[in-house]
Amino acid sequence: MTLDELLQDMVSRRVSDIHLQAGSPPMGRVDGHLQPFGSQILMPPDTLALAQAILTGEQWEDFEYRNELDTAYSVAGLGRFRCNIFRQRGAVGIVMRVVTDAIPGFEALGLPADVMTEFAGRSRGLVLITGPTGSGKSTSVASLIDHINRQFSYNIITIEDPIEILHKNKKSIVVQREVGNDTRDFRTALKYAMRQDPDVIMIGEMRDKETVEAALSAAQTGHLVISTLHTQDAVRTVNRIIDFFAPFERDQIRYQLAESLIGIVSQRLLARADGLGRVLGTEVLLNTPLVKDYVRDEEKTALIKDALVEDDLRGMHTFDQHLVDLYRSGLILLEEATDAATSPHELKLMITKAGASY
Repeated sequence: MTLDELLQDMVSRRVSDIHLQAGSPPMGRVDGHLQPFGSQILMPPDTLALAQAILTGEQWEDFEYRNELDTAYSVAGLGRFRCNIFRQRGAVGIVMRVVTDAIPGFEALGLPADVMTEFAGRSRGLVLITGPTGSGKSTSVASLIDHINRQFSYNIITIEDPIEILHKNKKSIVVQREVGNDTRDFRTALKYAMRQDPDVIMIGEMRDKETVEAALSAAQTGHLVISTLHTQDAVRTVNRIIDFFAPFERDQIRYQLAESLIGIVSQRLLARADGLGRVLGTEVLLNTPLVKDYVRDEEKTALIKDALVEDDLRGMHTFDQHLVDLYRSGLILLEEATDAATSPHELKLMITKAGASY
């Protein structure tokens, strides 16, 4: 079976991630759980051949030097795959994330449509989509970019590693730059993006101090900046950004973040009660005057959670509050809600207060 035939078979069975490793059959993640596809054990020559089918000659040379590589792979009529190729115990291993060609809207993804629409309509500032690996951040960002692309005549520049979802020009121009192929790194691309007449800049991930500095600077100088972080919730996101910097720099960064932040959507994928796929759980923070004060002051940052709980009329909510809503609507089971909750005890109290049983 060729690589493309294998991918066709696995995608037809709704896999989200594909693992190709010597010593085991092809494995796919379906609704969050890994399962084998067939009984044929892959051998080192098999995974080597599969990797060589994915990589160009130049990429293969780079892989042989580094022993790991991120790239993307496309199959006509099927879609794109985000690939990580690495070595383990001397053999080549491959993990591929399935990236759909279709870009779902906010409602289809389970995102708060009013909040996301408001984010898309802003002309300057910083929007962050956060969550653990595999929580759907890239898809949420793509949905936001697509909404802007359909609604506004902007120049949108994306900096990605690698490019995952391809955007066609609609009302906007979308320039997609891939780290390693189109630019050296995020920092260099951001520097030159400022000279390319951007309205919107999407940074695939804020990985270091220099990227955060450039993002905050762009957000404060009249651009809408969208990016992601691997953080669990709003408070941890603020702290993670501050932690990139030395102690003597943090007061200034807190001020810049407080002035430029528009909002944070933290997300996780949860098993549906009916067993048919997964549903998105979210926490939403908007940068209200009270939140801005809490971001500026290190001693008050922990109070952001209180602002989330008390100011839900503006569209803000904690992750646990959204879990209660998902449970009451029958989309997730109590066990799933409890396992995912920040505080299982508080979750059950909220369910009781809301008049639901468990």
